[in-house]
Amino acid sequence: MGRRTQADRDAITTEIGFAFVTGCFAAALVFGAVYGPALVFEVSPAVDAVLTVAGGVSAGVVFLFRITHVLWRFARRPENDDR
Repeated sequence: MGRRTQADRDAITTEIGFAFVTGCFAAALVFGAVYGPALVFEVSPAVDAVLTVAGGVSAGVVFLFRITHVLWRFARRPENDDR
């Protein structure tokens, strides 16, 4: 296993940043889709609490899935194999 070049380290840093930003964006969209009806319609406090928790859990799952998917795909590229 050789040493990584500066270009390799920069590529990894960029990919991590990309995964984080797109994960945040996807999580925000999912939370908005789940919790959005509570903002539009008048709902009871119990329903509001359930939608908040469901939106938060769903957003967290989507965030982790997106980060895992992007980084796993990056690691499996042929140019990332050991030289």
